[in-house]
Formats: sequence, structure tokens, C-alpha cells
Amino acid sequence: MKQRSLTFIGAGNMARALLTGLAANDYSPSLITVCAPTVNHRQGLAERFGINSTDDNRAAAQAASVIIIAVKPQRVAAVCDDLQGCNLANKLILSVATGVTVAYYGKRLGDTCSIIRAMPNTPATVGYAVTGLYAPPPVSLDDKQFTENLFRSVGQISWLNHESAINAVIAAAGSAPAYFFQWMHAMQEEANRLGLSEQQSRDLVQYTALGAAQMAIQNSELSLQTLSDQIASKGGTTEAALAVFQQQRFNVTIAQAMQAAVQRAAILQQALET
Repeated sequence: MKQRSLTFIGAGNMARALLTGLAANDYSPSLITVCAPTVNHRQGLAERFGINSTDDNRAAAQAASVIIIAVKPQRVAAVCDDLQGCNLANKLILSVATGVTVAYYGKRLGDTCSIIRAMPNTPATVGYAVTGLYAPPPVSLDDKQFTENLFRSVGQISWLNHESAINAVIAAAGSAPAYFFQWMHAMQEEANRLGLSEQQSRDLVQYTALGAAQMAIQNSELSLQTLSDQIASKGGTTEAALAVFQQQRFNVTIAQAMQAAVQRAAILQQALET
């Protein structure tokens, strides 16, 4: 991948995740700067990854060819204020902020920069991110290729035809690691109550989750429902467990949770635009 100078504005979980993936793929640390108002946050990343750090968003953005906005949505307006009047011509802006549209950035920062929205998830820290990407038509093929290569360095990517699909990515991937962790935690607790040690319970749950994911990937020609059906023998233990899920409307609960994530993303977007 052709390397460009990068400035991360934000030193939170997503910046850390992406930096971990970049480091694993030998991205030059001398080309990376992290900006954050809190000294401990930015210095922690600077020391861990050997990168540059500053609290001056404006200077760091002007010095970079790619600006990655990795702050909470509520902080985006302040970041855009910092960048007002900067020469952003021909720079690539990658936003991983939930609910902040391309139109919002264009209005606040001008139309001389390229803007791509990215929605990665935190498995970027272990090289297994899934990232939804959206670029409006004016973005060049070179900028799209760089963005694709950048996020492929931390996992899988999926280009979206419509910006509105970003919210679906948030529900299905961006927030989803927490869903799985919550489910795994509940299973671990119950296995513990059934007599297994805490470590035994954790090992059984997490490696079963890993194995199930690998089975799904390696049998992608089969639907996920088919894979489930193949394990659930008539009158067996798996069928009994799945019957409880059905009684408790498990699929409905999952759908409602994902809809709640979509609705929250829409609320965050509306709050920024008003």
C-alpha cells in the first residue's frame, strides 16, 4: 500500500484499533500524528506506537495528506471549527464518527477536500474488523483505493452504494461485537453455575464462538439458518435449547436491538444538522 501522511483527530478506542492494525502491517510511524486535548490519551498512543502527538488539530491537519476524524459525534462540530480556514484542498478526510454525513462535512469544511465515511468496528485491534465505506461520486479512484487498502489492513471492507446504508452497518457490525460479548458473558455465567470453573466456562464459550464463525466462513454457500438446522438433531439437546430461544422471541429481540442502534444513529445525525 502506498503510504501517506496521516493525522488522527481523536485518541479513543477506534483510533487505537486502527493504529494497532496499521502497526501490524508495518505502516511507517513517522507518517502518523495523533491529536487530542488530553495529554495522557495522546501520549499513551504516541509512546505505544512510536508516532507523533499534538493538541493542535489545525497544524496537524495542514501537515497531513489524510485526516482521520475519530471523535465522538458530539465533538465533530468543535473539530470542524478548529479546521475552519485551513487549506484542505486535495486532502482526504476519513470520518469514523457515527451519524456525521458527507454533506455536513462539505458544509463545514468546503468542497475542495475529498470526504469518505468509514464505519469500522473494534476487532480492528486483532485484524478482524469489518468496515463499511461510502464515498460520494466526486472522490477520486486513488483516494478510494488508498482508503480501501488502509481499512483492509485491519480486516474486511464493504463499499456501500448509498450513504444511508452506514446506519445498517452500525447495527450489523459497528455495535455488534458488544452484542456477541454480552451473549458470551451470559453463557459463561450459566456454565459457571452449572459447575464449570470460570476459566473452563470462558474457554468453552469463546472457542466455540470462534469455531462457529469459522464454520460459517468456510461454508458460506450455506445459509446461517441451514448451519443451525444441521446441528439441531430431532429431539436432541440443541433443539431443546433453540426452542427456548424461539419461545423468548430471540430473533425479535435481536431485530429490535439493531433497530435501536439505527434509530440512535439517526438521532445523532439530526442533532448535528439542527
